[in-house]
Amino acid sequence: MLEVGTNLGEWRKQKMSFNVETEQKNRVLCVRLYGELDHHAASALRSRVDEALEDSGVEHLLLNAEGLTFMDSSGIGVILGRYKKLQARGGELVVCSVSPSVRRIFEMAGLFKVLRLENEESHALRTLGEAV
Repeated sequence: MLEVGTNLGEWRKQKMSFNVETEQKNRVLCVRLYGELDHHAASALRSRVDEALEDSGVEHLLLNAEGLTFMDSSGIGVILGRYKKLQARGGELVVCSVSPSVRRIFEMAGLFKVLRLENEESHALRTLGEAV
């Protein structure tokens, strides 16, 4: 709810913000997504993940979408692009903790035909061969 005295533009910016948290666990880059992954956020996500993937120790990418509230076609493009990069070098991209609304977007886009979905980050890490 918009509070009295709050700037409408600032309120929208806060509600539509996007944040990324990355952590490398041995050979897996864990990327936790928060907020709305739209065309404004897609470029920043692409750059951040690509930079982290340059590290020779990273073989797999784990996308934790628990905090992701929205994703448009730009987000789908970023995810598919990282999938192709990883696949070309023998790695895997796994998605976990997807909310029902974002899961529907993944399903409509056919992403789960090429990406593996796991319920929890800890389980996804185990399936990628990383002890948690």
